[in-house]
Amino acid sequence: MATEPQIDKPLSFKQTLYKVIFESDTPTGRLFDQILILIILLSIAVVILDSVQSISEQYHSILFALEWLFTFIFTIEYLARLYCARDRKKYAFSFFGIIDLIAFLPTYLAFFFPELHTLIDVRVLRLLRIFRIFKLTSFLLEYTHLANEIGRAHVWTPVTQWSRMPSSAWKKK
Repeated sequence: MATEPQIDKPLSFKQTLYKVIFESDTPTGRLFDQILILIILLSIAVVILDSVQSISEQYHSILFALEWLFTFIFTIEYLARLYCARDRKKYAFSFFGIIDLIAFLPTYLAFFFPELHTLIDVRVLRLLRIFRIFKLTSFLLEYTHLANEIGRAHVWTPVTQWSRMPSSAWKKK
């Protein structure tokens, strides 16, 4: 009795999305990661530019629009990850699930609760998302130490809100 050749079933939309988002060893997965890295770096540049008072005052509307564009993109990406994750709860409460949430949540909180505007500075944590993409999680401890040293070198309080950090990095002490 001859066995019939097994025909691969086409992947469902959810399975295809999972492959693109969570598996970087495929061409589309690599492209997704490359685009995501570009968006993360651009969003960090917007955060930095917005923290410089003179630039923020001159280009406020452009920076504001870009911030909302990035927030929308990160929101869609987070919802897509949540949708196709094999264990949604596990992803949502994982380290990178929380970092992904922090990538966009502060912008919404600052919009609905203006008194929480100082929370918006945690958007710089978007940079941590690159560690997942490059599978550099083993370097997270070193990155944490580096961030602590930068934080000690540039005092951050709710009053200064990092507003002097970019310009102070260039001034001689």
